This record gives sequence, C-alpha cells and structure tokens, in this order.
Amino acid sequence: MRASRLLSVLLLLQSHGRLTAAQLAERLAVSPRTIYRDVESLHAAGIPLYGEAGHTGGYQLVDGWRTRLTGLTAGEADRLFLAGLPGPADELGYGDVVAALQLKLHAALPAPLRDRATRLQQRFHLDTPGWYADGDASPELARTAEAVWRQHRVEVRYRGWNGEVTRVLEPYGLVLKGGRWYVVADQPGRGAPATYRVNQILALTPLAQEFDRPADFDLPAWWREHVVQFRARLHRDEAHVRLSPAGRERLREVGSDPVVTAMDSSAGPPDARGWVTAVLPIESLTHAHGDLLRLGADVEVLTPVALRERLAATAAGLAALYSPA
Repeated sequence: MRASRLLSVLLLLQSHGRLTAAQLAERLAVSPRTIYRDVESLHAAGIPLYGEAGHTGGYQLVDGWRTRLTGLTAGEADRLFLAGLPGPADELGYGDVVAALQLKLHAALPAPLRDRATRLQQRFHLDTPGWYADGDASPELARTAEAVWRQHRVEVRYRGWNGEVTRVLEPYGLVLKGGRWYVVADQPGRGAPATYRVNQILALTPLAQEFDRPADFDLPAWWREHVVQFRARLHRDEAHVRLSPAGRERLREVGSDPVVTAMDSSAGPPDARGWVTAVLPIESLTHAHGDLLRLGADVEVLTPVALRERLAATAAGLAALYSPA
C-alpha cells in the first residue's frame, strides 16, 4: 500500500510539476504528515526531489528528471489507454503495438504485481460485441482512426438512411458503442458534429487538408449528451398492452431499459389469469410491430388500433402458413 502511494506521489509531481504537501495529501486521502514521511522516503531512494517554502512553494522534481518504463516508444505511449481493450485495439490496427506495450508493462512491474496482473488477465475478459453480433467489420476503420489522430479531412462515400451520399468530413473522434464503431465528425463550415457508423463508410479518401479541432470539444461529454438526446427522440408514441406473466418476463429479456421501466411503473393489478395492462413507449408502428412479435401470444395490443391490426394481420398470415393442408 505504501509503495503504491510513493509511486503515486512521484507520478503526481511528474504530471503537475509542483504540488504542496496539502495538495498531495488531499489527492491521496492521507494527512500532510504522511506526505512529509513519503517525501523523506523518496529522498532516501535517490529521487531528485526538493521542496520550497512560501505561498508559491511546494514539492517538485529536478527539471528534466522523469521516470521511464523500459523501452516504451512514443507509439506505445500514445496507445497506452487501449492496453485493456485488445479486441478494439486490433480492429483499429494497433494490435501489434498494444501487445508489445502489454509485454513491456508486464516486464516493468515488480514480481508481486506482475503475478497479480497475470491472474487478472486469466480471470477477467472484456468482450464488447453483443451475443448476436460480432461487432463491426469495416475496412475503413484503421484509416478513419488515422484521420482522427492526424486531424486530416477525409472524403467518404456513405450509406445513409436515404441512400448513398458523398461527404467531406472532419473527424473529431471515434466511439465504440455496443460493439459498433462510430465516428463523430463535422462537415467543413457546418459547425455541428454528427455521428456516422464506420461500417457504413463504403469508401474513404484521405485528403491532404488538415483541420483545426475545436479546443473545447470534449468527446466523452458530447457523446453522453448525444445518447440522452437519442433516447429522448427514440420513443415518440406509446402503446397500451396486456401482458401475461410469461410476456412480462420475456419483455425483461428483450426490451430496452426504458421499456421495462415503463412496464413496471404503469402495470395495473393482475387479473385472474395473471395478465396485467401496461403502457409501453414505442418508436414507430414498424419498430413496435417487430419488437412485440417477439413476445408471441403473451402480449395483446389494445391501442393504437393500427398496431393491433398489423399484429392481427401477421398472426393471421402465420396461422394460414402453418395450418394443416
């Protein structure tokens, strides 16, 4: 525990330049007296660390001194944060670099931590795609990532909702969501980034033109807001339904979180057969038709009438198809 804290003190000073004992104590959730002892230990270990008194004082490392991980290259350092995501890193074309980085990190650890890291790799595995999809297979993912990194414009031929279009894009960042890659990009002069499915990029041509990425653009914050807005637009209507006990359990398995929450909050008391009436949010008649068909005869749509009629027509067609000759 103390060794870990000493390393944290060292890395904090390396990252921030100068910090007071109080600032270090606050960041590490210890007392300033503990920081004083830690600084003495670092001194004894030969770390070139010194302190200055006064209002602008604090501890800092001798200029130019930095810790180094054995043989860490610039490319490996750039991709350090992908080290825990070997699958996505491989999709981006960084698989070999991340593998080399993991080996160097493993070699740099002391024996107890190295053994712990090995046990973690043997016991925990992250598989980002869902059960029924292998994720995106896009020949343009690596080149899209390169354009994001170098801040180069690209010309893409893209398959959108209304057919194929050609766009010049300024790619701000890549996001992996549910095993699918999205590029957040702006069109020159538009000033409003949008999302594009990378596997819908049919052709990509890198352009020599660089662009200025907005200094205040925060990709995680923008994406969180985008998800909130997407979910708000997703369910624009509602359906009144009756659900059997089996239908409720099935809906928990196949329904989205907002749908399941709406079912639980709106369900009335069960009748003699255990069926309940509930109100479910729906995106459109087409989407609701496909989603509710998954519940089979364990759901009955009461309204809207158009949705009820669609399901009835489908049921009649299935009955005719499977009826005995």
